[in-house]
Amino acid sequence: MTDQQKIAVLVIEDEPEIRKFLKAVLASNGFNPGFAATAREGLVLLKSHVPEILILDLGLPDMDGLEVIKNLRSWSGIPVIVLSARGQEQDKIAALELGADDYLTKPFSAGELLARLKAALRRSQQSVLQASVVFEANGLYFHAQDRVVKVDDVEIHLTPTEFRLLALLVKYAGKIVTHKQLLQDVWGKNSSENNHYLRIYTQHLRQKLGDDPLKPRFIITEPGVGYKLRI
Repeated sequence: MTDQQKIAVLVIEDEPEIRKFLKAVLASNGFNPGFAATAREGLVLLKSHVPEILILDLGLPDMDGLEVIKNLRSWSGIPVIVLSARGQEQDKIAALELGADDYLTKPFSAGELLARLKAALRRSQQSVLQASVVFEANGLYFHAQDRVVKVDDVEIHLTPTEFRLLALLVKYAGKIVTHKQLLQDVWGKNSSENNHYLRIYTQHLRQKLGDDPLKPRFIITEPGVGYKLRI
């Protein structure tokens, strides 16, 4: 499995030993991890590299992790798993109320972390999978429930975000889906101003599908409005 096929995860954690442990666990279990040792570095990477999921320590040297969640939730709906030495119930409640998806208290096991990550990703994809959509047109085959995408009978491996983006285009195939709707449905209700997310992932999706934006076989750009999937 190449890094492009793995699930991109960002870890914001200041302890070198925990970063080393997480790198080994994540890299060997289908994830492509990136790391930041400070909150400010992490917030920059969240916007420039757009991970599928975030693992966040609360005890960071430059900013409380709760502030990172609050900042992130103002523009993104990606899943957040908190790792913290803080075991107090009020800390867990505060993190979850701000928008964290799950909370693990240190020390934790690799198995428990992986289970929480997979559960958070499943929940984020639930709306797509519930559709049970099967779509075939112009050599593109898409099966939501089985998570299968093929172009000319060759299976294409998509990241969870790329899959959700394609699923939404499939849902409204033949119709224009606006930038705002795509951003809100794929990344969350507070992400409508982050058009760079959509540009980056649409470009990635087109590359994997072998779609030329100048002569589109699948995804048509409606300038200033959105995108449409050919039928």
